[in-house]
Amino acid sequence: MLTALRRLASTWVAKLLFIVLIASFGVWGIGDTIRNFGRDNAVARVGGAPIEIEEAQAAIRREMQRLSRQLGAQFENDPRIRRAVAQQAIEQLVLDRVLRQEANRLGIAVPDSAVRDFIFSIQGFRGMTGQFDRAVFENFLRSNDLTEAGFLALVRADLARQQLAVAVRAGAAAPETLARPLLQWQQEQRGAAIVSLPLSAAPEPPAPEEAQLRRFHENNPDRFSTPEYREASVAVLSADRISREVEISDADLAAAYEARRSQYETPERRRLAQVLVQDEDKAKEIAASWSGGADFAAVTQATEAAGGQALELGLLDRAGLPFPQLAEAAFAAPDGGVTAPVKSDFGWHVLKVEAIEPGAARPLAEVRDQLRQDLQSEKAADLAFERANQVEDALAGGATLAEVAQRFNLGFATLRTDANGMDPEGKAVELPVIEAARAPLLRAVFTTERGAAPRLSETEAGFVAVDVKEVTPPALRPFESVEPQVREAFIAEAKRRSQEERAAGLLAAVKGGKSLAEAAQEAGLGIREIGAITREQRGDPAVPPELLAPLFELKLKEPTMAQTREGYAVAQLLEVTKPEVDAAAIGRIRGEVAQAMAGDLEIEYMAALRAQADVRVNPRLVDSLAQP
Repeated sequence: MLTALRRLASTWVAKLLFIVLIASFGVWGIGDTIRNFGRDNAVARVGGAPIEIEEAQAAIRREMQRLSRQLGAQFENDPRIRRAVAQQAIEQLVLDRVLRQEANRLGIAVPDSAVRDFIFSIQGFRGMTGQFDRAVFENFLRSNDLTEAGFLALVRADLARQQLAVAVRAGAAAPETLARPLLQWQQEQRGAAIVSLPLSAAPEPPAPEEAQLRRFHENNPDRFSTPEYREASVAVLSADRISREVEISDADLAAAYEARRSQYETPERRRLAQVLVQDEDKAKEIAASWSGGADFAAVTQATEAAGGQALELGLLDRAGLPFPQLAEAAFAAPDGGVTAPVKSDFGWHVLKVEAIEPGAARPLAEVRDQLRQDLQSEKAADLAFERANQVEDALAGGATLAEVAQRFNLGFATLRTDANGMDPEGKAVELPVIEAARAPLLRAVFTTERGAAPRLSETEAGFVAVDVKEVTPPALRPFESVEPQVREAFIAEAKRRSQEERAAGLLAAVKGGKSLAEAAQEAGLGIREIGAITREQRGDPAVPPELLAPLFELKLKEPTMAQTREGYAVAQLLEVTKPEVDAAAIGRIRGEVAQAMAGDLEIEYMAALRAQADVRVNPRLVDSLAQP
């Protein structure tokens, strides 16, 4: 027997069986490694460089904290918002990587002195003396979950990005051949004849017969049916409710105020215009001319003749200028003043201060109550997740909604309601949420299946559990019980059809060759002639807003018809006036268009860089990061 076994073991079949057996034990021992083979643990990769989970988590956490501080009690930490924040934070990390790679490729360097000067210029890092305060800076780092090295790296990358952006934006220019027709288009005026046909002026239709009303009742069941009603119990765990349990000390308030000082300070802003040329002597000539009273149109012409560019920069604070030397010059000049030429990597800049908005700071005493509410909301949001887990465990253990509501201090109600929150008597039902959260809670009630075991789920109203006891479907009300409403709706619909037919008749008559005035006179209707209508017409009751856009699409003498809030209106275009534009207006529109073009160029540039950078995002990990 043993001899036969030894002979069998030496065959190729036995050897193959041993190999399979060894491989199966090997896979069993390293199953996790095998299953994860080929999976990428980076949230995204840019040109092969990973964005790790920890970095993405920190970015998402910072963005959530920023939104919570900014919105306070209005901030709802629901799944949709978390997913949107996660996607936005990761996309920002991707773009930062893309721009860093491009800056490295171009050899753009940001010296330590530029990083230091930029940080020292941030108003939010200044203490009571007006100078950079190390304690305030460290509070900022702690509250935003940042290390000093990490923050310096972010600033350095942002300054490099600004250099790239300024270079791209500097190529934007709006020629007069574009600005002039655009300005004329904006300021174009039109005159029209308008006939209004309000429903209130419609002739009274013949009294309807009962058979007509009954058919109208049957053909419009949505108008005359009872809504669906649901009888349900609801329990709500919201940050607003928990915040009432949170105590905030004066020390907590003082520390939070110092960490968030920048939120309560409005930096000084200045409306600036800029000239950028490559030659210092030309810059000095332009600065002297500008200081001497030359208008922006003349300065623009001189700048373009020198091969440069003139732009309206708009309202900016110090941080809005890409170079510290530009900020120092611009914010040292008086209102209406022109700076001496300032050198940067892009050439020679000359800036004019067109207006000044002074900065302001709100003291702790002024913001104490709001800050206390914000801190309570933030701490309550953290407590809500812990308590939600406890509530979910209790429900899974068989506790009723009423029991968990009492045990964990949840909002609780038993109700019978329609989807709009009204009971069968037409009164608003009481819900255990604030007014802004009524609609999300009602959606939860009407999307829960009848008889389903109550489970806590996160909604815009907070954590909600619903137990639907009964569903009463819609039913057509008996004709006798709604006859007055049916009669009223029937007459209103008859009047609407009547005015629509009259408006269509006027439109057909004008298209047939008559003027609107002639057609209106034949129909016994009044007419108004209105001139100087612009595209930006606002609040003029003589021109129904529904007619405004169609009027600017018509050719001369063409008619149009529109349904308005009051009924119907018919109009005929009578005149088109092209305005005369002056040099100053053209200069302003050129600046506006150039800024818009610069923004578009920057967006397209970044999109092109992203497309070339081999960006790969791991959707599985993005989804997991969006979870609480």
